[in-house]
Amino acid sequence: MSTFGTSIDVKALGKVAVLMGGRSSEREVSLMSGTGVLAALQSKGVDAHKFDPAEQGLDQLKAQGFDRCFIALHGRFGEDGTVQGALELLGIPYTGSGVMASSIAMDKIMTKRIWRFEGLSTPDWRMVASAEDTLAAFQALGAPMIVKPARDGSSMGLTKVMTADQCAQAYALAAQYDAEVLCEEFIAGDETTCPVIGSGAAAHALPVIRIVAPEGNYDYQNKYFTDTTQYHCPSGLPEQEEKAIQELVEKSFRTLGCRGWARADIMIRASDRKPFLLEINTSPGMTGHSLVPMAARATGVSYENLCLGLLASSALDDGEAEHV
Repeated sequence: MSTFGTSIDVKALGKVAVLMGGRSSEREVSLMSGTGVLAALQSKGVDAHKFDPAEQGLDQLKAQGFDRCFIALHGRFGEDGTVQGALELLGIPYTGSGVMASSIAMDKIMTKRIWRFEGLSTPDWRMVASAEDTLAAFQALGAPMIVKPARDGSSMGLTKVMTADQCAQAYALAAQYDAEVLCEEFIAGDETTCPVIGSGAAAHALPVIRIVAPEGNYDYQNKYFTDTTQYHCPSGLPEQEEKAIQELVEKSFRTLGCRGWARADIMIRASDRKPFLLEINTSPGMTGHSLVPMAARATGVSYENLCLGLLASSALDDGEAEHV
């Protein structure tokens, strides 16, 4: 892995748009990610430019002569297959998963259905459409229960429900972000995340990161804007646990048809040390706090080489990844 992002013909990459910002609830984080990626690519000599889809139409990518895109957008209109579909129509290769995998992975309920069908462990859940449904889910799943939007990220609209009288408020909050709301069994134990790099049979997991958040609350604020959350990489987990998580994450990646890169979140149940997949992010954060660069550094890959290697793997759905 230490050679990732090396021996790349930078000139062959052409003119590159770093897509950042956008219109989702994660715009602020996307701008942070994109600014970091842009600086990293430019430091490597890439002809890279900022492009914010909230400020100009995607048709301008073709008009301005861009050859490929690094997608640093997060959430809706960036990570959900919509931008990927537009780039397919424009014929401009892009980083990360294609249209179908991006769309499925953005929808936590669809993702869990596929994982469950394929025999991959994920917490039990209910899809709800009202406060009454949420209460019924709480009675079925027990306390604590996680209530969150089905198609948003960065812990937006998430509530850890401890008592029945919290259900209505938790549903109302999640429904502000998405019409589809997910109620999920809470898995008590170690919180971890694990990136995957590559495509198909060549896709491989990076080191696992163990996350220790203040009072176990890994929310939006603690993810991006505080320094109190601890990230352990190496994880400090027993070797067999680390390997089991990596294998599970690789399967979760391939099952959804992901390519390029992604990062899966996993809880390890304290009672029996069994890992459970929570979700997979197909356009992970690339900020100073971000976890894919942290895992890559543990294998000897710099932030700059990580960005360059991901860019070089950009592709379209109808072809193999373009390795430059």
